[in-house]
Amino acid sequence: MARIVSFVVLVVILLIIGGLFLRVMSGFLLPLFLALVLVIMFGPLHRWYCGRCKRKRLAAFLTTISIMLIVLIPLSLLFVAAGFEAQSLYRSAANSEAAARAVAAARPVNGGDAPDVNAFAQWASTKIVAFAEKAGVELKAEELVSQIGARVRDFLAPLALRTTQLIGQMLFGLFVMILAVYYFFADGPAMLETILRLSPLEEGHTRTLFDQFDKITRTVIVATLLSAFVQGLLAGAGFLVAGIGSIFLLTALSMLFTLVPFVGAAIVWAPVCLWLYAVEGRGLAALLLAVYCGTVVAMADNLIKPLVLRGGSNLHPLLALLSVIGGVQALGPIGILVGPMVVVFLQTLMNMVHAELTKMTAEA
Repeated sequence: MARIVSFVVLVVILLIIGGLFLRVMSGFLLPLFLALVLVIMFGPLHRWYCGRCKRKRLAAFLTTISIMLIVLIPLSLLFVAAGFEAQSLYRSAANSEAAARAVAAARPVNGGDAPDVNAFAQWASTKIVAFAEKAGVELKAEELVSQIGARVRDFLAPLALRTTQLIGQMLFGLFVMILAVYYFFADGPAMLETILRLSPLEEGHTRTLFDQFDKITRTVIVATLLSAFVQGLLAGAGFLVAGIGSIFLLTALSMLFTLVPFVGAAIVWAPVCLWLYAVEGRGLAALLLAVYCGTVVAMADNLIKPLVLRGGSNLHPLLALLSVIGGVQALGPIGILVGPMVVVFLQTLMNMVHAELTKMTAEA
């Protein structure tokens, strides 16, 4: 009896300390998760380094440096530039008086570095008023311009006004992620053995969960991230050739929206084509950009994902969409990646429980 009481007290203390540990580590969960994804993505490169230098810590250091040069530094520069462009757009949208003069003069308020969003509001209000008049409804163009401009400012303000804070958070998270990547490469096998030894599950079940995590990351996550990266770069190249401003912001948005199933980069390049045609009056450029994005950019997803997946993902398309939407609602942007993983892990655990129940029934 005393042993049972001691065990219960020990479990209670473990739960309390575990809860405090999760609270302390909550701010680092995202960098640690992304570090795990990078470790699995660049596992073959790490093994190549291990075969050449024979020293695991040196191999871990070289792999981490390679990841920084190939992925982390370019992406960080891209999103930092996108943040500053968002600030520029917000200042343009907020300065309504200057925007009005710019619309009258038919030129951007920032000298051509970024599109004047108020020009689009002016054009949209004109079209809406004309359509309403045909329908017998009277609208005031000034009120529509004000409302459209307010919506644009509401959309851009959180990112634009917090750019410095977001950059600081991103750099700190990047440092934690780089450090975690190095130690995961250097001490990953020892960490895995410790988890296997301490896990209350049977070793076979624990290894199955780790194998499933590796499989999901290599199939769903790697395929999704690689496809988003390539499609974003291709869309950015199209924006650059078409002479659109805010290249970095549009490229970053294309990468982010490509992660959402059935939405993709079209939610970015379609309005850009509309801008070229309706505001700038460049019909040929709008048509060519639409054809390019609708074929080259869209087809990149159909080429990259099958090469990476190779039948490794059994997640139904409906579940994939709902898991992404639900993941974003529950966890924010990282839910795009975590949502599908939760669904697949649930499926794996249910299969484990079914196998155990079948075994228990057979033994009885």
